[in-house]
Amino acid sequence: MKKLLYNLRTINFANIAHPLRTLRLIAFLLASTITSAQAKISLERTIELAKSNNIDLKIVDKEIEKQTVLKKTAFQPDPLQVQYQGGQFNSVDFDHNVSVQQFFPLGNVTKANRQLQEELAKLAEKRKALSSYELEKAVTLAYYQYLYGISIQKLNSELNEIYTKFLKNAELRFKTGESGNIEVISAKAKVKEIETQKEQLNYDLAIYQKQLQFFVQTTENIIPDETTSLKYAFIESQDSKAESLMTDFYQQQISVYQKESGTHKAARTPKLGLGYFAQTINTESLFQGFTAGLQIPLFGGVNTAKAKASEISISQSQLALDKNKIILNLQKEELQNNFQKQQKNLDYYQNEGLQYANQIIDTAQKSYANGDMSYWSYISFLNQAIDIKKQFAEATHSYNQSAIELQFPTIKNN
Repeated sequence: MKKLLYNLRTINFANIAHPLRTLRLIAFLLASTITSAQAKISLERTIELAKSNNIDLKIVDKEIEKQTVLKKTAFQPDPLQVQYQGGQFNSVDFDHNVSVQQFFPLGNVTKANRQLQEELAKLAEKRKALSSYELEKAVTLAYYQYLYGISIQKLNSELNEIYTKFLKNAELRFKTGESGNIEVISAKAKVKEIETQKEQLNYDLAIYQKQLQFFVQTTENIIPDETTSLKYAFIESQDSKAESLMTDFYQQQISVYQKESGTHKAARTPKLGLGYFAQTINTESLFQGFTAGLQIPLFGGVNTAKAKASEISISQSQLALDKNKIILNLQKEELQNNFQKQQKNLDYYQNEGLQYANQIIDTAQKSYANGDMSYWSYISFLNQAIDIKKQFAEATHSYNQSAIELQFPTIKNN
């Protein structure tokens, strides 16, 4: 921005004798800057930006990182015990005793803990895959919502052009005495209405743009490429990505509970303790020795209960997976029916309806300009054609929403 300001100052001093040329250059530079700041991007690039910027995905990345770090906690020895004893425990003399003891886990405790942390890290990755899937769906819906707004804007501009021509014809007919002033007033009112709608559409488009920017989570303006086809390119696949992601998540959750049960069972094994002591006897030093012992969990009911609770969680996850598979299949059938319905509706407007609308407008404009059609008939036909075009835009929007929903059915993971 500093460079631009410098260039503007240079232009002002260098072209004092040519103020008009200076203003034109300034306007060109500002327009270039705005265009550069609002570069239009494709859907694929928008999704890439969203996945790299989205804070929720970054939080999941931190969870994966945390679980990876926690793998180092698999080996969990007890705290080192250091003890000092002083007094008359050998004779009347005041002696000293210092002992150090450390207990270590035996059996498969360390291995079980490491395996549990590995499965928790994988579970975080599966959760990220689900979040990424949901984000892609949200961005796609918002992207095509913006394109829908653009299509409505273009329709508004087309209507403005039609009624502007109508206004000119009405004014000409009024001057020649072929019609009354009511046609001119009506045309002016319609043109003003369309201009007002244009301002409202600009606000709607700004809202759609901010919705898209919310999912991308950036301070830069994200402007979809207007050359993108308004009709979403639905790709039908036999393999359900949603079902695969959901199944992977629940199976990984089951793996976590299995390893969790294993850690509770392993915690019932004894611990080995090794120690060292040094002491004085009759104030003479230094006498040393070693100790060894076991910590035996006589009351292991707590860990047994925890292991059983983890096994119950395994059953719960399997039931949740079975339930959500049924829900997903029913949802897909419903979405498929709605998609076919919207597709058939859109096919009519693409193949016939839109052509009828254009033919009605062209014929009505020529007939009215030639005086072969009354004002009221012209307005009636024009409204019919405009209504068809609006319905085409709505049909395309409804088709896109149904296609995207079918492409990305909602996944239940609770």
